[in-house]
Amino acid sequence: MRNDFYGAFDQERIEGEKPLREGEHRSPFQIDRDRIIHTSAFRRLQNKTQVFFSGEYDFYRTRLTHSIEVAQIGRSLCDRLNRTSPLLGPESFLDADLVEAVCLSHDIGHPPFGHTGERTLHRLMQPYGGFEGNAQTLRILSTILFGPDRGMNPTRALMDGVLKYKTLHGEVADQRNHFLYADQAPLLDFVMAGRAFPETLAPGKARNGFRSIECRVMDWADDTAYSLNDIADGIQAGFIQIDRIERWAAGQILTDAQNRLITELLEAIRRGRVESTVGKKIGRFIGAAELEEVSEPGAHLADLSPRHRHRLAIDPEVEEECDLYKRLAFDLVFRSQQLQQLDRKSDYILTRLFEVFAELYIVTDRPGRGHYHLLSEEEERLVFGQPDEASRARVVCDVLAKMTDGIASRTYRRLFDADFGSIIDLV
Repeated sequence: MRNDFYGAFDQERIEGEKPLREGEHRSPFQIDRDRIIHTSAFRRLQNKTQVFFSGEYDFYRTRLTHSIEVAQIGRSLCDRLNRTSPLLGPESFLDADLVEAVCLSHDIGHPPFGHTGERTLHRLMQPYGGFEGNAQTLRILSTILFGPDRGMNPTRALMDGVLKYKTLHGEVADQRNHFLYADQAPLLDFVMAGRAFPETLAPGKARNGFRSIECRVMDWADDTAYSLNDIADGIQAGFIQIDRIERWAAGQILTDAQNRLITELLEAIRRGRVESTVGKKIGRFIGAAELEEVSEPGAHLADLSPRHRHRLAIDPEVEEECDLYKRLAFDLVFRSQQLQQLDRKSDYILTRLFEVFAELYIVTDRPGRGHYHLLSEEEERLVFGQPDEASRARVVCDVLAKMTDGIASRTYRRLFDADFGSIIDLV
């Protein structure tokens, strides 16, 4: 099917084109999507925290189920915009396979233990270039998805789609998040076709707001999924209860519209209709997004691809509703005593693991000499082959970041719990 919205520029791959297999029927973006799905990195998301520790109960969302939900919402957004937007047409439309690939991979770089794990690794990696989930996603897709030095050779459009942030570490003082690693400058240069950013897109918030339309669709699908589904999981887990919501609302300055939304949520809980209510609201959030043309400076690269000629305009009322649910979940779930205790434990586990690995593999004059073998043979060869301390630290960080919640916890117990670690466990 002809689609003039995308061309050779969008489909170009970071390592150049490889010969297609005989009989290959898929588009470049379908190949991107399939390469992501059939990887251990994607499967590991099933045991990584979304809100609650994975494995505690089988009905809570994990990073995997969240990513699948984001992909479904993203495809639905594409379908609606392709059918209704006057800026699109039968021969120029958003590619739903590309958007699905972006959505499925958007959290693939997140470490164990959710955002706590991300903050912990960033603190530990500060001397070595920091850690950021979005930067790690790019690193996995472009560099280490299939091995220590072999990425999936993604298309430019996929890389651009996952890049919510385009500021390099070190370009802004005190960067706690929202950056790419400094050594990813060549990847960013490829995405940007070698063009420098205009002065109006300075490092930081302005530059990070420069996104392709697929990235914007993914971001709204992500906001839709976690603002609504975190509420549903919080209610299911008993953190968000009627009396707690009422006390929370009494302490807030809410508009009449926000009070009506709180009343609606309370009624859904009383009637046992939370999931059906959330389902309807997902449809409302999808319907709240419209396509509009972008003017300069946001239209940088617009002459090279329609992907940068458009952006999403979200109904302000729905955007306000989304923000309300985020605030509610943050205050009643994420700041709860129970989750804060688990967050503290997660921080402690990752810190202790990093310290042990750092002693053996990072801060040593003679790495690999007379040490315990705590990493796999392949990982050790990779660490010992690095030219400097920062490079060794990045490999160790990769090892920790790819761990699931369960593997990180078991590795900690094996190293520090004297009563844990049978021969069966070690096989």
